[in-house]
Amino acid sequence: MANQKILDHKKEVVSEIEDKIKNSKALVVVEYNGLTVDDTNELRRSLRNSDAELKVYKNTLVKKALTDLNIDLGKEFEGPKAIAFGADEIGPAKVIAEFAKTHPAVEMKVGYIGGKVADKTLLDEYASIPSREGLLTMIAGGLLENVKNIAICIDLYSQKLEK
Repeated sequence: MANQKILDHKKEVVSEIEDKIKNSKALVVVEYNGLTVDDTNELRRSLRNSDAELKVYKNTLVKKALTDLNIDLGKEFEGPKAIAFGADEIGPAKVIAEFAKTHPAVEMKVGYIGGKVADKTLLDEYASIPSREGLLTMIAGGLLENVKNIAICIDLYSQKLEK
């Protein structure tokens, strides 16, 4: 029989994983075979700048936490995997996709975003969405275009009335 201390520690880790999943808006499972320690630290820093974090847990403990939360991510927890937890829905996917461009050892496998399972294709789509600031800039540009057109129309109409 396993030592009670070890069992208590495992329960504590499972509870920590469950809390991280509940408190995160996004979770991305990452395969990182062949990544150096420096590269891993670089990825962690990039994720931290995006209000996310990268954690490595034993696969059996992650599976237990996911089972307790009724989340099915398939058979993605075979071999070494890391999990990126994010405070927003697309932050971790964007950072990991950008990092993977220069580090082919990193690959997104599956995610859990907004209460739904996201496969690799969907994660890639999320990663291609512009940043919040970029989207706001696009909206502002669209609104300014309409204001500009109205101003031109009013100016042309006023010139017509003056004649």
